[in-house]
Amino acid sequence: MARYVLSDIEKNELAAVADEFLATHPVWTPLEWADDIRAEAERLPVGIRRFLVSSRTAEDAVILLGNLPVDEALVPTPPSWEVAEKEAAAIREELVLLLVGSVLGEPFGWVNQQDGRLVHDVCPSKGQENSLTSASSRQQLTLHTEDVFHSCRGDYVALMCLRNPEAVGTTVALVESVDFPEPTRRVLHQDRFRFFPDDSHQVVPQHSVENPAALTDRPHEVASVLFGPEEAPYLRIDADFTDAVPGDTEADTALREAAGLLAAAAERVVLSPGDAVFIDNHRAVHGRDTFTPRYDGTDRWLKRTSLVRDLRRTYVRTKSRSRLLG
Repeated sequence: MARYVLSDIEKNELAAVADEFLATHPVWTPLEWADDIRAEAERLPVGIRRFLVSSRTAEDAVILLGNLPVDEALVPTPPSWEVAEKEAAAIREELVLLLVGSVLGEPFGWVNQQDGRLVHDVCPSKGQENSLTSASSRQQLTLHTEDVFHSCRGDYVALMCLRNPEAVGTTVALVESVDFPEPTRRVLHQDRFRFFPDDSHQVVPQHSVENPAALTDRPHEVASVLFGPEEAPYLRIDADFTDAVPGDTEADTALREAAGLLAAAAERVVLSPGDAVFIDNHRAVHGRDTFTPRYDGTDRWLKRTSLVRDLRRTYVRTKSRSRLLG
């Protein structure tokens, strides 16, 4: 893992850039101002920019920043992302994440996920404790590629911690940490797997414990789990939303073995307020530990966005100059 901790001087300089931007953009519409935010990122302290550019070039699987500015008078953790959106909760922290993230890639969102917001709120919500979404708490989120179903999924998943009193861990597993047996590796490199949208996307039919078969009726892509350079392959997997092509028992066995090997190689990353992690969505999978929510305004709260190295990939797919995929 690559790590950089901002000095207090760098932290204050970054906070000043954010505050100046918000002062001249009183209405917070990050989709509208994303290009300007990218330009403002050039004003960040050179040490931050050099570290992030070097990490991108090296394809570091997990990139950590520490001591980012978080408001000392941070508002209570919202009870849902809908409330966070309505109240414009912690918008300076959203901007900080976009500023540093813009050095690595271009932020984008999904039309059918959190109302097409560029930055998502990750916080526990009542009634969602056992869901397979970031609003859950008692349900463990198994290791997965973010937005595994889509060929234009992000190159990085960015998470910034605002609050984490119970030290809930983010789990990560690097593809380079797993030695896949050769027969398994061969199967994983073949287009014998189906990738489905996860439950955070508003797609039909609705998948649930009571209606598990609905998942296979969702739109999906067929592709390989391992792809790219043979000597250092990239990875695409989500045990809950990936399966083998029907009737392919060899691929099903390989998929289960891969999920087990990745789980065995998993590490915990515990984020504290002011920490941000950028997970290479091609070279690592991530998940989250279980925890007991308090629902008293002190629960774990993260800001999240996805970054793509080349935004024109999405332009080609959507046939429009939009940062939203549908």
